[in-house]
Amino acid sequence: MTDSIHSLIILVIMGAVTLATRIVPVLLFGRGDRVPDFILYLGRTVPYTAMGLLIVYCLRDVSLVTGSHGLPELIALIVVTVSYLWKRNTIVSVAVGTFVYMLLVQKVF
Repeated sequence: MTDSIHSLIILVIMGAVTLATRIVPVLLFGRGDRVPDFILYLGRTVPYTAMGLLIVYCLRDVSLVTGSHGLPELIALIVVTVSYLWKRNTIVSVAVGTFVYMLLVQKVF
C-alpha cells in the first residue's frame, strides 16, 4: 500500500471517529434542552476523580527513603495546590507545577 493511500485511510477513519463523537450524544439523549441528571452528576464528579487519579499516578513511585526523599514532588504538589487556590485554573496550575518539578529534578539551581 502506498503512503498516500495509507494517509487517506487514516484521515477517513479520524474523520469518522470525530463525527461519531459528535453524533452519539444526540442519538442517545436527543436534541432536547434538558440534560439528563446522570450526565450533570458526571460533570460534577469526574473532574475531581480525574485529578485524584493523576495525583495517585504521579506520586505512586516516590520513595521517601532514597535520593531526594520525595522533596521535589512535595514542592511541586504544594505549588500546584497554591496556584490552583490562587487562580482557580487547572491548566495553569498543572503547567506551573510541571515546570517547577522539572526545574527541581534537573538540578538547574
